[in-house]
Amino acid sequence: MTGALAPVKLTFDDHDRDKAGMRYVYPVVSRRARGVSIGINLNTDNACNWRCVYCQVPGLVRGAAPQVDLAQLESELRTMLAQACDAAWMERHVPEGARRLNDVALSGNGESTTSLQFEAVLEIISTVLAERQLLGKLKVVLITNGSLVAQPRVQRGLTRLAELGGEAWFKLDSATDEGRRRLNDTRIDDERVLESLVTCAGLAPTWVQTMALDFDGPTLAGDEERSYVELLRLARERGARLRGVLLYGFARASHQPEASRLRALAPAELEALGQRIEQATGLAVQTTP
Repeated sequence: MTGALAPVKLTFDDHDRDKAGMRYVYPVVSRRARGVSIGINLNTDNACNWRCVYCQVPGLVRGAAPQVDLAQLESELRTMLAQACDAAWMERHVPEGARRLNDVALSGNGESTTSLQFEAVLEIISTVLAERQLLGKLKVVLITNGSLVAQPRVQRGLTRLAELGGEAWFKLDSATDEGRRRLNDTRIDDERVLESLVTCAGLAPTWVQTMALDFDGPTLAGDEERSYVELLRLARERGARLRGVLLYGFARASHQPEASRLRALAPAELEALGQRIEQATGLAVQTTP
């Protein structure tokens, strides 16, 4: 379906990717940017190569993105952009104070770069934005766990993302092996994470995106916090020109087995953590409870 969006009101708390009645494209209100983000979900099979304990995707499974119907995705993106550029649509669907178009984001029910059509999707985004004279004006964002950055096809995609004026948001919830196993259910060693972050930042403007929450205690405190700061310091030492850190609190319900053990940090606690990271690294930190 590529018709008009169903008559629902978008909210900061609800990022339901099915509300638009489309397969790949969905609108959300970004609590960080306080504007409308047009999301692109390549992982319609709910498959991801990680399993983060806070993930809000129901029925999450291990795997990669399926084959994408590129023609349908292009049609849906064209329809969604037309609607989001219409003031009357914004008034009907978006809360006051957030009625502006902020970005197009590759942010699905899994890791977008597992799609073998990642590069082709970027070309579709380029084409549709150019049609509406938004190319270079509307930000394109890739939200990624960075696990596949070493692959040439992903590096080509990151280079193209930069050419489109886009940026990558590189997930880094922990800078220790134990922390990544616990939070992301993945086994990637510290050196590989560091190399991937440096490579990503060398190919496209890159923000570090971090979820901080209480999982039987704060996830980014003590040795975890020190390791996190040290990894960012090493990345910059190796030439990574990072834009800064996007520090998020736990705001939407998890659909993972650990959900009952997760709690949001108090806003003041999250803000204090952000200030410590900023002071220790010299990077700008944007905090979103």
